[in-house]
Amino acid sequence: MINKEEIKELVLGCGADLFGVASRDRFDVAPEGFHPCDIYSQTRSVIVFAIRVPSESLFADNPVPYTHTNTLAMQKVDLMTFEISVELEKAGVRTVVIPTDDPYLHWEETAQQGKGILSLRHAGYLAGLGKLGRNNLLINKEYGNMIQIGALLTDLELEPDPIAEYEVCPTHCRICLDNCPAQALTGETVIQEYCRPLSNYETTKGFVLKKCFECRRKCPRTFGINKFFMMS
Repeated sequence: MINKEEIKELVLGCGADLFGVASRDRFDVAPEGFHPCDIYSQTRSVIVFAIRVPSESLFADNPVPYTHTNTLAMQKVDLMTFEISVELEKAGVRTVVIPTDDPYLHWEETAQQGKGILSLRHAGYLAGLGKLGRNNLLINKEYGNMIQIGALLTDLELEPDPIAEYEVCPTHCRICLDNCPAQALTGETVIQEYCRPLSNYETTKGFVLKKCFECRRKCPRTFGINKFFMMS
């Protein structure tokens, strides 16, 4: 049977920049219906990976480049989870692919709140890929918040990776909270009802653009915790 190091080598060979494993028990605080075992009852481990996302589109004077970059990153990760699943199945490992974004089942119309079947941000944290910042984004020490996360559930019991111990938000920093034009950030969550009109803006032609991403762009840890930078 393939071991964890061989799985890591496979995942990195498929193009991932980060790799980690979380045991199913680490998800015991997940809301009812959003535990890995609610998706796949045989889950024993969650394989999590991430790719680095090109960052300069954050500073374009038009929202289309960032929207396009974000879409391509999600598509790439979805294709990678498919490829990884196929290769692991060849090695005798059963896996269930988790979508990077949609489709999902949970939707609250009044609050305009959608929830993926598994929180990939929290999965990344529980697999040691980074820590959650006040902007509600997973922040990795090397790649900052410019990462796209993917995950697979498996019935294989793998040794979990240690949870990251480094701090990602500077003490008392409120840059993301104060610069959110919709005041959608609380420091612990995102009020989607406020956020969606700008983060998922529909043009008259029907294209959906990410018109606002200030929480990502102005974060002092956009590029990593050792690459301090401040947007004016």
